[in-house]
Amino acid sequence: MNPKENLKKLKLKLCETSTPGGNYVSVNVRENIAYIAIQFPILNQEYLYQGRLGNEITTEQGYTAMQLCALNVLAQVEKKVGFENIVGLNHIDAYFQSGNGWDDSPIVVNGASDLFVNILEEKGKHSRAIFGVEKLPRNFSVGLTATFTIIVSNNSYK
Repeated sequence: MNPKENLKKLKLKLCETSTPGGNYVSVNVRENIAYIAIQFPILNQEYLYQGRLGNEITTEQGYTAMQLCALNVLAQVEKKVGFENIVGLNHIDAYFQSGNGWDDSPIVVNGASDLFVNILEEKGKHSRAIFGVEKLPRNFSVGLTATFTIIVSNNSYK
């Protein structure tokens, strides 16, 4: 597995990591599990894909927004843990806000799932849950949290 090479092959780059908007950390390591705080479709501090899926945001744009959330998850884990210390992605929780009658959340969340498998290969396979919510911060259409199993050594947590 070479995530950096896979990113290049797909012509993708890791984004700048965002800083927490409150009293929490972006990556919380407990023993050999890294918990990644919710990531939104933010590209180098620019808020993107704001609105409701099925209204202002199309399903296709939602897929892309969820890919961006996944890239932000990977940027956080690379910065704090390092790709070389990933044993595997365990689980993702995907959040979305939508208009009435819109029901394509599995397609949108595949934006994250596909990206994780394409970048992390076998280590990117995961379980997931999808939650429709009334409102996300800053009117983001989607958000994503993740947990990874990691290798822990004296030097593995950056």
